[in-house]
Amino acid sequence: MTEMATPGSKPSVLFLCTNNSARSQIAEGFLKSFYGDRFDAFSAGTIPTKVQPLAIKVMAELGIDISIQRPKSILEFDDKEFDIVITLCDPARGSCPIAHGKKVIHVPFMDPATVTGDEAQRILAFREVRDSILQWVRKEFAPR
Repeated sequence: MTEMATPGSKPSVLFLCTNNSARSQIAEGFLKSFYGDRFDAFSAGTIPTKVQPLAIKVMAELGIDISIQRPKSILEFDDKEFDIVITLCDPARGSCPIAHGKKVIHVPFMDPATVTGDEAQRILAFREVRDSILQWVRKEFAPR
């Protein structure tokens, strides 16, 4: 049995990327924080690992706590159909279970976890991706 949004309930949104460690966690945090009264936000990965500590850190800089979020496999949502599935990387798009979403949007963002270098270089990459995701979430989900 597929769980679907009921009339009058909030639309459900799933952010999907490969590891569910940074980009999708950040996007889920923004949607919950800014538009949680209008949308139910979730995130998952095709190969989930762990939430990146630098993702937690850069979100905390904006006053958003994602430390309680956990990585989830897309398989945890086999029985749920989302109103919107948003893939945030090309590998997730390629393996996106289209049946999970009434509407599928692809918006690729660089994976900040792949950036090498010292702490300052890595945190800069996480901030840049965070800020790009923030701009996109505001543009896509802000009331019109």
